[in-house]
Amino acid sequence: MMNAIASSDLRRRYGRTAAVDGLNLSVPLGSIYAFLGPNGAGKTTTIKMLLNLLRPTSGSSEVLGTPSQRLGPAEFTRIGYVSENQQMPEWMTLRQLIAFCRPLYPTWNDPLCHKLVSSFELPLDIPLRHLSRGMRMKAALLVALAYRPKLLVMDEPFTGLDALVRDEVISGMLEVTEQEQWTVFISSHDIDEVERLADWVGILDGGHMYLSESAAALQARFRRMEAVTVDPARLPARPPKSWLAPDVTPHRFTVVETEYVGGASEQRVADAIAGAEQIAAAEMTLREIFLALARTFRIRP
Repeated sequence: MMNAIASSDLRRRYGRTAAVDGLNLSVPLGSIYAFLGPNGAGKTTTIKMLLNLLRPTSGSSEVLGTPSQRLGPAEFTRIGYVSENQQMPEWMTLRQLIAFCRPLYPTWNDPLCHKLVSSFELPLDIPLRHLSRGMRMKAALLVALAYRPKLLVMDEPFTGLDALVRDEVISGMLEVTEQEQWTVFISSHDIDEVERLADWVGILDGGHMYLSESAAALQARFRRMEAVTVDPARLPARPPKSWLAPDVTPHRFTVVETEYVGGASEQRVADAIAGAEQIAAAEMTLREIFLALARTFRIRP
């Protein structure tokens, strides 16, 4: 499988602090990849190194087949970038911004640009500084999409946007990327929104890649297990390694099973918890999976 983004043993240190520590990342070409992790996990630092905005302490990465440290103007005509802290010439109107950007990109597509202006309901002749945050974010996305990049990188694009604007941004992005078969790499705290988009998921913890796999595979192997305990029960001295946050009370046992196998996982609960009955497994959303892992990261010694 070809990768739009790949890194090998990527590291970035600030003094004694390792912001990114031995990161191995593979983003399949044509995927919508959700890059998730708790605050301070190293997501933005990783993106800056991938895009040659920050030099790594060691290791390597490449984007669309080019080593990150060799990315330049020619390569950035194939890469779109949208960030929550995006700086824009706010004295310009959107019409002026479009006119400024158009000659910079050989693949600029006027029909697509006009379609996005209409879809996002953006005013063309009002200075950007007078637009709402949501409108400015839509304007940034418009100029990142209008030249039809092969890769779109988004760093916390939904922060501070209301639900309607988020929905408009996502709908517009999905419509374009599905038609063009682009790769999207998105870092976001809005797990519910990301779940609508992603077909691949990577979760970062302490600068390390904890997991990276298709969304379908991830949700197939995670289940919330529950059982009724007839007798007062205790957790086994050595719970299975695939269990997260096991909890037992006199009447109920719950656990997140990370390697679910129908029948075998239920039997594992029956064997481990004396008196367990009515054992049930429930599917989990991406948000529930992320929260279960984030709590585990927080309590890990």
